Amino acid sequence: MDVKNYHSRVCDAELQEQLEASGAVLIEGAKWCGKTYTARHAAQSALFMQDRDQSKRYKQIAASTPSLLLEGATPRLIDEWEEAPVLWDAVRFAVDMRGEVGQFILTGSAVPKENSNVPEEEQRLHSGVGRIAPLRMRTMSLWESDESNGAISLQELFDAQPQIAAQSTLSIEQLAYAICRGGWPASIKLKERAALQTARNYVEEVINYDVHRVDGVDKNPLRVRKLLESYARNISTMASNETIMADVRATDQSIAVNTFTTYLSALRRIFIIDDVPAWSPALRSKTTIRTSAKRHFVDPSIAAALMRISPLRLQKDFNTFGFMFEDLCARDLRVYAQANDGDVFHYHDKKNLECDLVVALRDGRWAAVEVKMGMHEEEDAAKNLLTLAADVDEQRMLKPSFLMVLTGGQYAYRREDGVYVVPIGCLRP
Repeated sequence: MDVKNYHSRVCDAELQEQLEASGAVLIEGAKWCGKTYTARHAAQSALFMQDRDQSKRYKQIAASTPSLLLEGATPRLIDEWEEAPVLWDAVRFAVDMRGEVGQFILTGSAVPKENSNVPEEEQRLHSGVGRIAPLRMRTMSLWESDESNGAISLQELFDAQPQIAAQSTLSIEQLAYAICRGGWPASIKLKERAALQTARNYVEEVINYDVHRVDGVDKNPLRVRKLLESYARNISTMASNETIMADVRATDQSIAVNTFTTYLSALRRIFIIDDVPAWSPALRSKTTIRTSAKRHFVDPSIAAALMRISPLRLQKDFNTFGFMFEDLCARDLRVYAQANDGDVFHYHDKKNLECDLVVALRDGRWAAVEVKMGMHEEEDAAKNLLTLAADVDEQRMLKPSFLMVLTGGQYAYRREDGVYVVPIGCLRP
């Protein structure tokens, strides 16, 4: 594997920090998001469990003497460790025995199901808490793919609350293409036709192979496709399981609730579905906060591929464009928030006051973000943000570090009311 031309990722620094603090790091994320290249760039030796020439032999060794597979310069990469789940405990034990940090990097594109068809002796036995630190990796953000100029830093917005002035060079046409192409590392430098085909190929592989291998249970590809298509139609909304299931039942009345739940769980375990959870702040009012998650994929190109939408067609359907643009923004904000030790949520209360995305850092600081494609929606978005900020109980939690309207426009600036307007093409961690 050639890593000389490695394209740096936001999580590179996170990986190094985890290696300095833990005996092993587990990088998890969707297939093709770049886990192996990132891990290989940081590793001094590697074991590739899916190497077709060696896979059978590796599994035989793992079943008898797994410690042999851990020998090598450290950090040692164990790629796709779930191919031999016993390696989890072997790594955990080796970390305990060596008593040193930075020993192993594990990568995985699926969460193995306990008590599945995998023989009991091959299943992982112990938690990795204290030995194996988790690191979530997503597809490339616009900053990582060199499409955002990075003029506005999320960290600086939290730390300094600066006056800003910047301009994005991303056009609406380029945003539509970025959504349909996605952030798959393999597609970034391809010509347009080939790059768009990458996402379509990915979806087909998920439907026809990946969703089955996660638990060894065969699934009806047509049902998987219909479920994913419904998810795509409901992207960036709080559509309930009942709504999505009813959508599937429109063409497949025989699907049972348990089957639907099993399929949904499998798609989450291979990191295709990446819902944004609800945020529950301390408020002055007694309004009821809705707790449903917002429906999202790990990458907006999945929805585009499922709905068979091209960049040109997306530009002609502004409503769909808006929902998919929010999916793109959610992906990028999650990458940037994680780099700042934070998470991303959404807010919606019984009075229908909404906030598309909330970035909450672990030190208690937070920021509210409204996602809007066009500048003409700025006023209503700013009003919503200010209303939410005014309702927060500042005796029980910090006031917002900043309020931001994240747009598909060109100009970044700070309004007179203090609300930031920032194009996604200017944002970085």
